Amino acid sequence: MRKVYYVYNPQTQTYDRIYPTIRQRIRSILRRFFVGTGIGMAAFIVFLLVFGSPSEKELKKENSQMQAQYNVLSHRLDEALAIMADIQQRDDNLYRVIMQTEPIDPAIRQAGYGGTNRYEALMNLPNSELVVKTTQKLDVLDRQLYIQSLSFDDVVELCKSHEEKLLCIPAIQPIANKDLKKTASGYGMRIDPIYGTTKFHSGMDFSASPGTDVYATGNGVITKAGWETGYGNTIEVDHGFGYKTIYAHLSSIKVKRGSKVVRGEVIGGVGSTGKSTGPHLHYEVHHKGKVVNPVNYYFMDLGADDYDKMVQIAANHGKVYD
Repeated sequence: MRKVYYVYNPQTQTYDRIYPTIRQRIRSILRRFFVGTGIGMAAFIVFLLVFGSPSEKELKKENSQMQAQYNVLSHRLDEALAIMADIQQRDDNLYRVIMQTEPIDPAIRQAGYGGTNRYEALMNLPNSELVVKTTQKLDVLDRQLYIQSLSFDDVVELCKSHEEKLLCIPAIQPIANKDLKKTASGYGMRIDPIYGTTKFHSGMDFSASPGTDVYATGNGVITKAGWETGYGNTIEVDHGFGYKTIYAHLSSIKVKRGSKVVRGEVIGGVGSTGKSTGPHLHYEVHHKGKVVNPVNYYFMDLGADDYDKMVQIAANHGKVYD
């Protein structure tokens, strides 16, 4: 309600009403307008400071949702990396072992991205630490998936040639020895029968009558067929895939250099030629240029029980003939 002003008139001894001028009215209106506007703006600012604007609320809500999504993504990436580690473990210690090939170098699997800072553009984002860590995990997973994909391509190719490889790998005993009674001496340190000194015996000895058939233990090509110092009449078979076998002290050689042989084919006869103290076959297996224990290469010839027995016999010193 608008205020009404009066002034006392001493002449009439009454109160006369005062009417403001137009200027005064304008001033009054403007004063009230600015005061009201100021109070309104102050109240609005206080409201924004206390409760925030709708756009700020929406941004905070979106930021909270994005942070939650990044946390979920980071957790899922951790799970995916754990699964990838399990696949890598199987690849190295199962698939590649079965295919008898070397595992992938860990340095290759764990190789990162070099060069400039890949994440510099992300450092200015909200929750930059979480964003960068999640992106790094994604890059690591992407890299490891690429390496693993190449590895599986290799394994597939190995599987294609696996059937041929199984035919070539030494996998039977070089003479008929189902009862294992012809096993004379195993692989390892032994006493030399002539000099009486300790030396490394690089193969296995099988005692048998002169002329007993000697078999190729896997498919391959004859690379040596003749006299070797110390070994006497000797045959060497290259089986491919890094495998070679040697048959020494033979009485006869029934193959020629360059000829192909198959597993179980008779290639010679047991003898006592070269540095030998009695009729026997000295048999060696080489893999990638290194001599290995032949006892691990009879898996197509012996059952589980017989294999355990063979291992026990080979582990004993036995009688060395060369």
